[in-house]
Amino acid sequence: MHLFLVRHGQSYVNLEDWAGGHVDAGLTPLGQQQAERLAVWMARTVQITALYTSTMKRAQETAAYLARAAGIAAQSDDRLREFGHCYADGRAVPSEAAPIEYAEFWGTERPYTRIKADGESWLLFRLRIGTFLDDVIARHANRPADDGPAEGPGDAVVVVCHGGVIDAVFDYMFNVGPHRRVEVLTHNTGITHFEYCPDRGRESWRLHAHGLPLHLLDADNVDSGGHGWLGSRPVLRDVTRPPGDDGTGDAGGAS
Repeated sequence: MHLFLVRHGQSYVNLEDWAGGHVDAGLTPLGQQQAERLAVWMARTVQITALYTSTMKRAQETAAYLARAAGIAAQSDDRLREFGHCYADGRAVPSEAAPIEYAEFWGTERPYTRIKADGESWLLFRLRIGTFLDDVIARHANRPADDGPAEGPGDAVVVVCHGGVIDAVFDYMFNVGPHRRVEVLTHNTGITHFEYCPDRGRESWRLHAHGLPLHLLDADNVDSGGHGWLGSRPVLRDVTRPPGDDGTGDAGGAS
């Protein structure tokens, strides 16, 4: 089974000047362009057999582009909502309860402590992400994986979610304890590719790639350094660097 985690396109809550708090906001016009590019690229690259999405607007809107391009229905799951957007018992926080007031500390600093009285802690968040992953394995890991790329045997599962969800998935995959040391940053619509192959006598999971942004390369808007990107330029872009480029140009930023 191949598992592709996709962060949603740029949302209004991702804007640096956003003052609306932690609400369930949809995609910006740029985010819609990113989602469209993502969908076209993935439909050409991966034979998607299952598509899951968070129930939050920015993920739903991103998944809609993928669903149309791949000709497959998206399955919504509250467990894929961003950190803090579920209550401690796993129920989704409704839109009318926003903006969500977080604690003064970030959840990973005190992983056992709820970020609000009826909210979740980081470990409760990881619990709901872990149960989702366990269900995905039970549903889709019923065919042997091979040593080849994503087009080989096995299901190709795409999950449209959030940066915090991808953080929690890495904790699950690497069996991280409650106190994590590394934050995993993912560009808007960046693609993370894991492969589940439990029968090969080694680790059950392989990490093929994290944060792939190739669909955002804008060939129609190439800058003087030979690069053009839809939105902010990813920090790592060596895979698109033309011969002779020493990489001394603007490093750009990540969102």
